[in-house]
Amino acid sequence: MSPIVLMNDPRVVDIPVNECGEALVDLRQLPFVDVDDRLADAAGAYAQLREGVAWRLARAARLLPEGLRLLVTEGYRPLSLQIKYFEEYAAELRCAHPHWSDEHLRRQTSRSLSPPEVGPHVAGAAVDVTLCTAAGTELDLGTPVNASPEESDGACYTDAARVSAAARRNRRTLSAALATAGLVNYPTEWWHWSYGDRYWAYATSAATAQYGPMAYDARESAPT
Repeated sequence: MSPIVLMNDPRVVDIPVNECGEALVDLRQLPFVDVDDRLADAAGAYAQLREGVAWRLARAARLLPEGLRLLVTEGYRPLSLQIKYFEEYAAELRCAHPHWSDEHLRRQTSRSLSPPEVGPHVAGAAVDVTLCTAAGTELDLGTPVNASPEESDGACYTDAARVSAAARRNRRTLSAALATAGLVNYPTEWWHWSYGDRYWAYATSAATAQYGPMAYDARESAPT
């Protein structure tokens, strides 16, 4: 198996962004997609994605076996929140491993959280998503969404061997639909998929990314 390329890798960070200016759309308006409120914010930013990503997510939802739906836990993430998450996780790792160099600490932090300047969520290009039944019951995919490598003993990695056969089947079902629709997975997190960001550009050998960091204006993206 090839080594996993992390978000802080220069091969990802150095990819230029040719910002297309595409707007965010509200995922709560999409058919066949459920949006969970566990990470909801008052402005509704968590439920937003770039239009091109949202369109592909809707396509992936239609590719699922009958009776299954996509369950989104987070889309767009403001830069300030990405910085907060990144710094908190880095501080947790620093406390557990005080001998790590700053460079190694940043690399290990990047397993679960993108450096803020690269973050696909900050660009509205990434979605954290799992599977549920038509009745809303969440399926077993081996770990909770957002489980860190420490919490899950590495089971959060998409190709982790130490998950149940049922969880592995569910991951394959999720991956098949999303990959067919054109999204790419961050292999340290089975739930994290993106399109148009730097990691997508790296994974698909695109010359540039389409989406860069953006601000969210709730007035422009309010559900109708």
